[in-house]
Amino acid sequence: MERNSSFPVNASAGAQASSTVYLALDVFSYLVLIVTFLLGVLGNGLVIWVTGFRMTRTVTTISYLNLAIADFSFTATLPFLTVSKAMRGHWPFGWFLCKFIFTIVDINLFGSVFLIALIALDRCLCVLHPIWAQNHRTVGLAKKVLIGPWTCALLLTLPVIIRLTTVPGPPGTGKIACTFDFAPWIKDPAEKQKVTVTMLTVRGIIRFIIGFSTPMLMVAICYGLIATKIYRQGLIKSSRPLRVLSFVVAAFFICWFPYQVVALLSTVRVRELLTGMGQDLRLAIHGTSSLAFLNSCLNPLLYVFMGQDFRERLIHSLPASLERALSEDTAQTSDTATNSTLPPAEVELQAK
Repeated sequence: MERNSSFPVNASAGAQASSTVYLALDVFSYLVLIVTFLLGVLGNGLVIWVTGFRMTRTVTTISYLNLAIADFSFTATLPFLTVSKAMRGHWPFGWFLCKFIFTIVDINLFGSVFLIALIALDRCLCVLHPIWAQNHRTVGLAKKVLIGPWTCALLLTLPVIIRLTTVPGPPGTGKIACTFDFAPWIKDPAEKQKVTVTMLTVRGIIRFIIGFSTPMLMVAICYGLIATKIYRQGLIKSSRPLRVLSFVVAAFFICWFPYQVVALLSTVRVRELLTGMGQDLRLAIHGTSSLAFLNSCLNPLLYVFMGQDFRERLIHSLPASLERALSEDTAQTSDTATNSTLPPAEVELQAK
């Protein structure tokens, strides 16, 4: 999402590659992109196969199936982003792929964070209202609710769909940039830049508040409520789905928080970036975006580690490890309602 970090590609970006720091970050970012692509496509592809074709459809499995689809789709675009990065912002793939690739990027990055928030809300409902969850938490309802995160992601991607395009670089360079053109009808450069600064500032603030802060706040509230319930009932050991979600959320926050902070600073200083200044921010974006990308390949690894007897399962059956990590607990509410009169049973109700 380096290009999508609230400012368009500037043709002067090629002048950055002089310092040792930049060179080190450059090499590091390419290595991260390659690793993320390979592990992301293979790992998320395996999760899609296991949750989509091998496991019984439950609320948990279809939630993580959607999350794997989002991560898989994003990592599949990385070769295009890597080539453009290697060519210092030049986009050689044409107008259609400019719109299509970055639409896929934004929809799936937003979809990931919204899906994580929704999964956290689902865990919270199971802990706080186990009886309601057992009676109403159905696969059919989950499929309908899952439309929400994707719809919100699509709405936040509309600026990319509508205003992202290919524009020629400075005369004589032969470069083409895949970037925003918010005012194609304006010919005056100063007025055009003013509109661009305003639109990118608004877009950056919306992305930070709605696309990151609000979902993470929802996750924090859900975990606070869950922790309160566990503390009051004297429970220590949490259910497997809650442990899996905890690691997924932690990985997402660690990977994305530094980038989101830098992106917010870039939004505040967008005018400097548009005029080729802000070298420190460019370097910061260069490094933190690689860490953010890395998150898209981590979830399958976390699912495997969450399975019991990890080493033995990894050697004998990787799909079995994924199945165990992503399955429902046989007594989903037993951790949070030990005194409940409900018998231990599978909470998941299959869609009829």
